[in-house]
Amino acid sequence: MGDDAEALDYLDDSLRLYGETSENLLHQAACYFRLGEKVDALATLERTLVLQPQLNAARILKQAIETDNDAVESVLQVALSQDRDLSFITHANTLDPLSLSLSGLKQVLERYIEGQPPTGTVLETEPIPLSQLGEKFQLSPFERAILLLCVGLEIEPNFQSLCAKAQGDAQKPYATLGLALSALPGADWSVLSPQNALHYWQLVRMEPGRLLTESPLKIDRGILCYLLGEPSLAPQLADLVTIVSPQGIALPPSHRAIAQQIVTAWSASPPHQRLPLIALNGTDETTNANIATIACDFLGFQLVTLSAAVLPASPHDLKELQRCWEREAILTHSVLLLDREMATDPAQEGAIALFLETLNTPVIFSSRDRKPPLRRSILIFDVPKLPHEEQIALWNAYLQNSAEKLGHYGSVLATQFSLTPTAIQTVCLQVNEREDDATFREHLWHLCRLQARPNLDDLAQRIEATATWNELVLPDRERQILKDMAAHLKYRAQVYQDWGFAKKGDRGLGISALFYGESGTGKTMAAEVLAADCNLDLYRIDLSTVVSKYIGETEKNLRRIFDAAETGGVILLFDEADALFGKRTEIKDSRDRHANIEVSYLLQRMETYQGLAILTSNLKDSLDKAFLRRLRFMLPFPFPDSDARSAIWQGIFPTQTPTQGLDYTKLGQLKVAGGNIRNIALNAAFLAAQNNSPVTMEWIRQAAQREYLKLEKLLTNEEIRGWSGD
Repeated sequence: MGDDAEALDYLDDSLRLYGETSENLLHQAACYFRLGEKVDALATLERTLVLQPQLNAARILKQAIETDNDAVESVLQVALSQDRDLSFITHANTLDPLSLSLSGLKQVLERYIEGQPPTGTVLETEPIPLSQLGEKFQLSPFERAILLLCVGLEIEPNFQSLCAKAQGDAQKPYATLGLALSALPGADWSVLSPQNALHYWQLVRMEPGRLLTESPLKIDRGILCYLLGEPSLAPQLADLVTIVSPQGIALPPSHRAIAQQIVTAWSASPPHQRLPLIALNGTDETTNANIATIACDFLGFQLVTLSAAVLPASPHDLKELQRCWEREAILTHSVLLLDREMATDPAQEGAIALFLETLNTPVIFSSRDRKPPLRRSILIFDVPKLPHEEQIALWNAYLQNSAEKLGHYGSVLATQFSLTPTAIQTVCLQVNEREDDATFREHLWHLCRLQARPNLDDLAQRIEATATWNELVLPDRERQILKDMAAHLKYRAQVYQDWGFAKKGDRGLGISALFYGESGTGKTMAAEVLAADCNLDLYRIDLSTVVSKYIGETEKNLRRIFDAAETGGVILLFDEADALFGKRTEIKDSRDRHANIEVSYLLQRMETYQGLAILTSNLKDSLDKAFLRRLRFMLPFPFPDSDARSAIWQGIFPTQTPTQGLDYTKLGQLKVAGGNIRNIALNAAFLAAQNNSPVTMEWIRQAAQREYLKLEKLLTNEEIRGWSGD
């Protein structure tokens, strides 16, 4: 009984999605009977006979139920024994009318062979799939008979000999339009037109280079499967598209509202007109797809996704793909979700525009950014990231069994990480709810970092942050500024959300900073310390590689960086800010004007970025003060004095490195920055290892000479005065 109830629920959904067909109604009637609902079973069979008056299976089943005939139970027992899904009734419903139709077609061919003119009709009992196909593509009885003839050639061996005899040529064991026009009743010469449905939709295919009336006809494989009751994707699409199921998708309120707006917009469209194009603009393609799936499911459509990257640039190939998809959409009542990747070349952009402008079936376009209006009606919906409150609600819902452990931590996670519903669910499935409170929260944070980690391999380098506060040598004032920055990162949830600053708008909520000073003075190391202390990922971006001479490309690169990083609130370290922020006292040409636009765009994104964005520069004076005023922190990294250099030397060697006789005061006499000190220490370690010796002042002196040579500086006697060996 439980299986029948589940089957009935499934059939209710199927009837809602695809409309009433005699096949689905027969299923439903059988389920009602097994559940003891005879009145509902009989009413369903009445509707079946309205759709298909000649359907013997429905008539016999109705009569048996009315008379309480035990044969009904026997038939259902056989049906339920085959996968318990009533496949027996489906099989009989599909193949029996097909067999009858093929038998009638044989008789028509045999009469033609005997010299009798074609009369009457071939399809006295039309198979349900053929009837549905004919309605969808508005096929005439003659065109349906041609399809049936092609089906017969595929599944009935004696059809080949019949065709050869009918054409008077043993070398022609196949169907042709000439044979169809001569032997089948209701002949219509319009089938020769390339605009005829059989040819336009490629329901049948012809060999090129032959006379139209003599070319062999072959039914399309996908159409053959459909007519045999085994619908499948067209082979041309099978490797390109993905069918999306609505099962298991639960949209949060803000996304559900967008889906409802799509439903309303399409429902209000005039009948028999092309539905307006829907554009979903959001940074997460999964979220866009989920919204589209639920909207389509509500309207009775199936959603199928296609990546814009596979669209051919050739107009001819694009047209072929488009026509193939339109046929699939009509057959399966589907909507296409075209997913546009961030980076596409101009030729592909043209293919996307042409495809969207000319597609006649419903389509939804998923993209990260707004595109220029196309030459067709388009409705644009911006898909924002989940609001803070909805993220908290999802954390609480998925971790309701660990509510006490989670506590207020959901707000902390929602402030730091902007995860999608799917990502939040994935994290909650992975976390071990039996862990103690502290470990539980640490595990949650770690899993969120993994989910939110951006894909920026070609624009940024992820740095494993291992540096600690103890390793960082800075004057007290600068060190305190860095501590303040860490506090801004750690207490964002409390200040922005609990204390309400976020409700004032997102402008100025981003934490932006400038680290400036000579090369090697610790700017990157300071960023590492912040990342390690706050348990965040650190990405280094060389601005000189992001800036492009092509107008608009710099903003595109920056947009991609910030959009990807926003999910996890990672620390972004923009090196070489001078490449973009140099002073521009005079605008001489459009390039200068656009450079200012690029700077403004970067600063605007830094101000709204839900994380820390750091600019580094070796020459602060070369930066425009008007730009710098928009930064929250400015942290100088002075060249270290001798005391600072000595402190750096004291912490430069790992504890397991063997050393002997090192004088850190004397080492502090080397007038180099921290980055150079690290290079000298590392090279000295290799020299010592090569000579099977601990690190000594002599090895450091030799390493220092090499480093100074690289810097094109002279190692003076004053710097190494008092060292061993002098």
